[in-house]
Amino acid sequence: MRRIVTLTLSLIIFSALLAVAQVSVTTYHYDRKRTGWNSHESVLTPTAVASTAFGLLHTVVLDDQVDAQPLVVPGVMITAGSSPGLHDVVYVTTGSNRVYAIDSHTGAVLLSPKFGSAVPKPLQCPNNGPYVGITSTPVIDPVAKTMWIIAYTLDSTGFNYVVHALDLGSLTDKVTPRIVTASHPLSDGTTFQFRAKYQRQRPALMVNNGILYAGFGSFCDDAPSLSRGWLLGWWATSLNPLLANQLLVTQATTPNNYFLSAIWMSGYGLATDDARNVLFVTGNSDYDGTTYDGISNLQESVVKVSPDLTTVLDVFTPKNQANMDLLDNDFGSGGVMVLPDQPGTIPHLAVAAGKDGTMFLMNEDHLGGYSTLKNNVLGSYSIGPCWCGPSYFVGSDGIARVVSSGGRSIGIWKLQTSPSPALTKIAVSPTIGGGQDPGFFTTISSNGTANPVIWAMSRPPDTSTTYPVSLYAFSPQWLTGSTMAQLFHGEAGNWPNIKGNSNLVPVVANGEVFVASNKQLRIFGLKPGIMMSPRSIGFASQAVGTPSTPKTITVTNSGSTTFTIARLYEAGNFPIQTNNCGTSLAAGATCIVTVAFSPVGTGQQYGNLYIYDSLGNSQKVTLTGLGI
Repeated sequence: MRRIVTLTLSLIIFSALLAVAQVSVTTYHYDRKRTGWNSHESVLTPTAVASTAFGLLHTVVLDDQVDAQPLVVPGVMITAGSSPGLHDVVYVTTGSNRVYAIDSHTGAVLLSPKFGSAVPKPLQCPNNGPYVGITSTPVIDPVAKTMWIIAYTLDSTGFNYVVHALDLGSLTDKVTPRIVTASHPLSDGTTFQFRAKYQRQRPALMVNNGILYAGFGSFCDDAPSLSRGWLLGWWATSLNPLLANQLLVTQATTPNNYFLSAIWMSGYGLATDDARNVLFVTGNSDYDGTTYDGISNLQESVVKVSPDLTTVLDVFTPKNQANMDLLDNDFGSGGVMVLPDQPGTIPHLAVAAGKDGTMFLMNEDHLGGYSTLKNNVLGSYSIGPCWCGPSYFVGSDGIARVVSSGGRSIGIWKLQTSPSPALTKIAVSPTIGGGQDPGFFTTISSNGTANPVIWAMSRPPDTSTTYPVSLYAFSPQWLTGSTMAQLFHGEAGNWPNIKGNSNLVPVVANGEVFVASNKQLRIFGLKPGIMMSPRSIGFASQAVGTPSTPKTITVTNSGSTTFTIARLYEAGNFPIQTNNCGTSLAAGATCIVTVAFSPVGTGQQYGNLYIYDSLGNSQKVTLTGLGI
């Protein structure tokens, strides 16, 4: 197979089925910098997503709650199960320690092995599902045909985290699984042991330069005297542990015997920079607010660690970290994204935000350290409380954008790189609603820098009895003022675990969108339906009471079956002049509608041309004109 790697992206283009180049999604948020950007999506343009041709294709039943992001690999040779052969595969893991390999086009389950008995309600923490098994997003090396997972198990030996390196085609172990063990000296000379019973492995895994990395936090901040933040690593091929590890609080005592400094980030992934260092954000420690020193306790901080885990290289800690500890207002509720290299005098940048809703723009080469007087960063921006993580893309103007998702809406921030880096908010989304803690997760798809679409998942509303989660799509180029046009909104699963946030990430690849939630995977894409072009028409100024010259709208059946036209009508002062569409349109066929502008008064006027199918799905063309 031919492989192409673009810049920092670990989006790998395969010559797979039908010799069509396809994208692999092999790690959380598409790449190790965690940009969340697939710049190789040519099918799901804004026009296609806004049409009735886009919708739900398949629902796949799973055995438990899914916390991890799905991963996608085209052209996998499945060697086990009842459907061996070449498949484009989406991999999904569940809280019951089951790993699914699913045909991405049909929704057929190809393989579904289970890796040990999951742990029921660890420490009775209500933030989890009924079981905690595989909660972190796995990572895949498609060249080595290997997927790494960490399963949480309970058996006669007790509580264990077990690292597996699985063959992509059979989902069997390639080497002997490794039980996670670790120890680290404390400030008083004693040794602190890793105890799986008190640690939660939530952040997405990362493989970089042959090393597998994982971060650990706590269950609901329970057992804070026994749980501490860990960063661990193993050689990816052998699963032998690195000689060093990082314990984020090495103090032997604190005023309230309360340690934590967890790595959890609402499931966001550990990130890396060009030097292969590991970056992450930590949460709260002792509520006394006096234990931070930047050495023996690294709470409420963006932390950069050397690849071998021997050295903390840099930190940024907000000036109000003591208040964050006091109020359990974790910086570490969100993740840190490393931006691809930028022009200018400061080429290496990073952004992160947490519960208090401030997004920090940092010089990744000099994160900013700690000062009680000010935050030594490049900029601070209000985005809304963030149990979330940032995304990134480059606009058609060649300028980078950062995408925030604090509160209940998306913010698009344009990056200035000269004379010094800064962010300016240029667009927002309508609210996506939902309940639970504020914030959510986004991804971006585009074809190079053309046709970007921002995808987002809402959390379930607190008052619902069915707890639906919804998929949204917005266009950062179709704006009303500074508000992005909503292209799509549809139910994409449910999340009855209302006390545990749904940190769901939509995955866009090869003309499909994958959303895993509670006991199900939903696959969205283009289905038989109608596309209308152009999507909007602006008429020249027109005298009141006289119709304009008609303009043409082409209606195309982009599906593979006949489309029934239940209704076609205009709303506003834009009467239909001709219509040869009839009541049905054959697959691949087109028809023509013409409309004119006939203003009844002066001033700017608006209207729409609507077309409905037999299921009540609609599409519209926006019409504008100025009456004089």
